[in-house]
Amino acid sequence: MYLDRLQIMNYKNLREVDLTFSKSVNCLIGNNGVGKTNLLDAIYYLSFTKSRMVTNDVQNITWDEDMMFIKGLYHPYDQSDDIEIHCGIKKRQSKTLKKNGKEYERITDHIGLIPLVIVSPADHELIEGSGEERRKFINGVISQYDRVFFQHYMNYVKALAQRNTLLKNGVYDVLQYEMWEERIAAASDYIFKARVDFLEKFVPLFQEFYNFISESNETVSLSYRTSFHEETDFFQLLVDSREKDVQRGFTTVGVHRDDLDMLLSNYPIRRVGSQGQCKTYLIALKLAQYVFLSIIAKKRPILLFDDIFDKLDSNRVAKIIDLINNDERFGQIFITDTDRQHISSILRQHVSDYRIFTVDKGVVIEQNQDDYEEE
Repeated sequence: MYLDRLQIMNYKNLREVDLTFSKSVNCLIGNNGVGKTNLLDAIYYLSFTKSRMVTNDVQNITWDEDMMFIKGLYHPYDQSDDIEIHCGIKKRQSKTLKKNGKEYERITDHIGLIPLVIVSPADHELIEGSGEERRKFINGVISQYDRVFFQHYMNYVKALAQRNTLLKNGVYDVLQYEMWEERIAAASDYIFKARVDFLEKFVPLFQEFYNFISESNETVSLSYRTSFHEETDFFQLLVDSREKDVQRGFTTVGVHRDDLDMLLSNYPIRRVGSQGQCKTYLIALKLAQYVFLSIIAKKRPILLFDDIFDKLDSNRVAKIIDLINNDERFGQIFITDTDRQHISSILRQHVSDYRIFTVDKGVVIEQNQDDYEEE
């Protein structure tokens, strides 16, 4: 589905926004720090019920206001009924999330309804950051199409926290440990197998997009680094590591310690990749994520590009725009950029249906078609 109309009040520096979008390509132009990323973050919020940048919901409210809301009207591509999502936050009150005017019993029930993929400068942490960043990537993709995985993952996190509390406090009550270890083991089996299955299907898509963008003979791959296998007895592993874990104060074995090796010509890309190769690698990763979700979930996600074209040459930018505009697997796209003339020229050459908005100090204004042609 695509976002037809977005209304915002008091979200960060966006005091009042009411916009209608193209179902194809939408471009937000403005200097750094004026609100472009905040607008994309509001769209992200409607999909994931949280900001990508701020963990405390209240901090998303404009600093001198007491409440904020974001409302999105979505049109499904299959011509079924429109969906309206409304999220509101008031200071000192619980967050409210409504679908077509009816409040969710559990906010987590919303996850997966509106798939979304974002590509941003922060993605470099996937290559340079810790294994936690890469696990978040895998878990985040799977959670958007597999609600059973999401529930198992939440159960795993809760049970792991309880076991770690016992370990930190030096408790050695076998029954208490077994209760949480059984829950961890049950969740671990599903999580491990879901990750293996995901990567088996995902890697060929990732390689396809990298080769298309780079036009090179380089080989890229992703390898799941884990000490487990299909027949692993997760419960017995926890039992066997219990004594060592008590001494260390945390759980030393489990799927929470797995990692994803990102390889270029069979070497870690963080060691051998140039800036351009790393950026192409990340963009290919996210485009593959998009297409994977569209195939598995049978929904075309919304795609957000946040200031990612400044380090790429015009040829690669044009190839990316041409690809996502002409490949039927892609749907609605949002792009932020600081150089209006540059992006406008590329859009005119490669896209038939697009809208351009200027952003300045939290004010967003659509530019009319005549303005596009004059540049």
